[in-house]
This record gives sequence, C-alpha cells and structure tokens, in this order.
Amino acid sequence: MKTLRFLLEKEFRQIFRDPAILRMMFIMPVIQLVVLPMAANYEVKNVKLSVVDHDHSSYSRNLVNKIKSSGYFILTGYSSSFDAALKQVEVDQADIVLEIPADFEKTIVRENKAGLFLAVNAINGVKAGIGSQYLNTIIRDYNQEIRLQWIQMPRFNNEPRIQTTSSNWFNVHMNYQKFMVPGILVILLTMVGAFLTSLNIVKEKEIGTIEQINVTPVRKVHFILGKLIPFWIMGQIILTIGLTIGRLVYGIIPEGNIGLIYLFSSVYLLAVLGLGLLVSTFVQTQQQAMLISFFFMMIFILMGGLYTSIDSMPAWAQMITRFNPVSYFIDVMRMVVLKGSRLKDILPHMGIMAIFALVLNSWAVFSYKKRS
Repeated sequence: MKTLRFLLEKEFRQIFRDPAILRMMFIMPVIQLVVLPMAANYEVKNVKLSVVDHDHSSYSRNLVNKIKSSGYFILTGYSSSFDAALKQVEVDQADIVLEIPADFEKTIVRENKAGLFLAVNAINGVKAGIGSQYLNTIIRDYNQEIRLQWIQMPRFNNEPRIQTTSSNWFNVHMNYQKFMVPGILVILLTMVGAFLTSLNIVKEKEIGTIEQINVTPVRKVHFILGKLIPFWIMGQIILTIGLTIGRLVYGIIPEGNIGLIYLFSSVYLLAVLGLGLLVSTFVQTQQQAMLISFFFMMIFILMGGLYTSIDSMPAWAQMITRFNPVSYFIDVMRMVVLKGSRLKDILPHMGIMAIFALVLNSWAVFSYKKRS
C-alpha cells in the first residue's frame, strides 16, 4: 500500500505540473458543455420557402401568411413559374418550393378538396424531412380551419372525425437541451478519461521514465492502479462541474437521485480508463495513442445514441452498440435526469458496465509487460 501511495503522489504531482493537462481536463469540457448544447439543436428553423401562386386568391394568401407566421419558414419571394422557383433551389436560395395551382380557391369551394405541390431540396436530408413535415402540418391545420368555417353550411358533409390530444412525459416542453446536455456530458467525460489515460503511459515511454519504473520492484497491478485512480478522481470532479453547469446554465435538475449518477459513473470511469490504459500498453508513441483514441471516440459518439436513436439503427449496428459503453451511460443519464429512474432500473446497465471495467482493466494489467 505504501508503494501505491507513492505512485499516486507521483501521478498527482505530474498532472498538476502540466498546465496543458489541466486545461484539457477542466477548461475545455466547460467551454464545450456551454457551447455545444446551444449549437446542437434538433429544431429546424429558417427554412427558405419559395412560393409559386397561380391562384392569387384570398385562400392562397391566407395559407402563405399562416406559413410565414409559424416562425419556421423564411419566404424568399414569389416566383412566376415553377422553373424559376427550381432555379432558386439550384443556387441554394430556397429549400422548399410550394406551388399553388390555378383555381385553388374555386376547387376547394366546389369540390371540398384541392391539391398542392411541394418540391423539397433533399441535399440536407434532415432539414428536408423535418421542414416538409412542418409544412404538411401547417397545411393540415389550415385545412381544418376551412372545415370549421364551413361546418354550419348545409353543403358541408359532416363526416365523423377523430381528434387526438397528446402529452409529453418526462420532457413536457420538449426542451432539447434537457435531452442533449446529459449525453454531451457523457461524451466529454469519456474523451477526458480515455484520451488522457491513453497518453499517460505512452508519455513515460517517450521520455524514458518508464524504464526507471520497470527496474523497481513495483508490481504491475500497483502501477496500473497508480495510473488509473488519479484520473478516476478527476473524472468525478469533471462530472460535478458538468452537472453544476447543467443546473446553472440550462436549469436542468435531475428528477431522480443524483447519487445514482455518481454511482454509475464510478463504474463507468473504471471501464473507459481501463480502455485508455489498454491502448497505451500497445502503442509506442503519443501520436499512435491519439489516432486510436480518435477512432474509438468516433464510434462512441456516432453509435452511442446521442444524435441518432439506437432503435432506428440497422440490426447489425444495434449489435455493435451493445459493446459501446457510452450508449449505456447516456441511457442511464437520461433515465435518472429526465425520468427519475431508481437503482433497480439501472442495475442491468451497471452490471454490464462492471463487466466492461473488469475485462478492460484485467486486459491492461496482463498486456503491460514489465521489463528489467
């Protein structure tokens, strides 16, 4: 134990002597956690709309005014023909073209229905899909308003209708920041943990101090623990800073017991730190460690359920996410913060994470070859 205490003292001194490490561990996550949730927005706004109105009636004008007043669309102007509007799409001056046919108002009055034509620029698939859904919803609402105006007229066919009401559970106002901040905090915690630990042993290899340690009677287990424990403590401090920022900046207060987040993070940090240490035992330079860590981080971010729902992924991708520790922590963070889940709800995730931690750290100890 005395040997481990000396190793821990050495690691803490080494960390606090390096300003670059301190900036990476504390300043960078704070800036990213403040900026990223404000930029990573699921809402699509400022969709550029070009209108081709062949009718010029009160009905068509009311429809266009309703679209403009929604706050999601910017009317770039009226085009005289569909070809002219399509040229606006080609030069990126319009995202959606709405063509209102001639006799639009007369057709509605006479036949109770009329058609509209939408052309959507699908280069940006997300913006195209969500923008067209917004526009279709606005058109349906406008159609409902017309039906209500005619409901007293004898010519109106009073067909049975089904009305639905909805309520949003766990995120009543659909605040995307409450959904994104916990996930981004997990990503930042993973980046700091896995990235810095992967560089730790490699740095000692490059400067030659690893050889001095190898000729000492320090056991491999003590050496790995001496590298792991300081960053585990730093990770908990970063988590505390992140939760504080979430509360002060975004007003996010966990619905569940915040102690469950720390409990799960304790096991999670052991897993990601073990991964970083494992990488450092196989590489010889910091550049190699950075490239391998970047490879894993790309997979963790894109297949962790932060930006894309895991349920919507193909079956083979969902299988890969089962080996992604980030996906489990993001799920637990959202369960505790938004849903107020209890210990029994997160126990399966914690059990899987404990297996990750045991396997990765055991592998790191086994892979580290102490040469005399």
